[in-house]
Amino acid sequence: MNTTIDETLRAERFVQLTPLVGRLIAPNGGPFTYTGTCTYLIGAQSLIVLDPGPESEVHYDGLVAAIAGRPVSHIVVTHTHRDHSPLARRLKAATGAPIWGCAPHFPARPLFEGEVNLLDASADQLHAPDRVLEEGDLVDGDGATLTAIATPGHTMNHLAFAFAQENTLFSGDHVMAWSTSIVAPPDGDMAAYMASLDKLKSREESVFWPGHGGPVEQPQRFVRGLLTHRRQRETAILARLAEGDRLISQIVPKIYDGLAPRLHAAAALSVFAHLEDLAARGLVISDSHPTLTSEYRPG
Repeated sequence: MNTTIDETLRAERFVQLTPLVGRLIAPNGGPFTYTGTCTYLIGAQSLIVLDPGPESEVHYDGLVAAIAGRPVSHIVVTHTHRDHSPLARRLKAATGAPIWGCAPHFPARPLFEGEVNLLDASADQLHAPDRVLEEGDLVDGDGATLTAIATPGHTMNHLAFAFAQENTLFSGDHVMAWSTSIVAPPDGDMAAYMASLDKLKSREESVFWPGHGGPVEQPQRFVRGLLTHRRQRETAILARLAEGDRLISQIVPKIYDGLAPRLHAAAALSVFAHLEDLAARGLVISDSHPTLTSEYRPG
């Protein structure tokens, strides 16, 4: 993965990436957001604003400056994590543009009895789009057309958007050059995530513009690498079970050697997502419904 940070990826610096795509990065950098959330301004005389970002006075002011008085035809949201969608409501109030894109937030499955959703704080439960887009639906701006592509997995309402005029694709948090996407039950689903990667692997766009970090070059090759990485992680988990590990807390430090302790909780959620998928496929057995604290053994 590319971990080099260049000056164009600094927060609150507007960059005109192409004739029809500009980017402003929110000041919410961190271990899960890289330098911050990428907000894209798409179009020329009028704009589609994609992923307005978190509720932030600084980012809102920066967006207003970048819009520079141009009309906004649509506000489009890829998914409902709180670093992507909340500012859509304020931008709608200011511009009158409708909010289109992903559905309101919903989990991949209900909680099991006694299970706690550790991801509640990350979900924007107030997101209320004016129009929910489905696979193949179009967002027609002024000289800019986006096509919705359903890519569930990171969240179940996640959408990517193909940009016809430049043969590129806005991949949200599903495909990023700087890091793999977090897939964490009950909100995320590994089987859905892998199927969505398979879908994107067959597309022909020349560049993916992600929700965090710089462009994904040679995206078909990159997505094949992501699929291989996830399958290798799955193999490593099965190997740990074969060696006698039974708990996620035993597996994480062995397959994420050298991982910073502050990231162990996120790694545990990723292992959990793999185990949940493996259990559904009959390759793993758990002592109850698969949870973060269940015991697992080979199927």
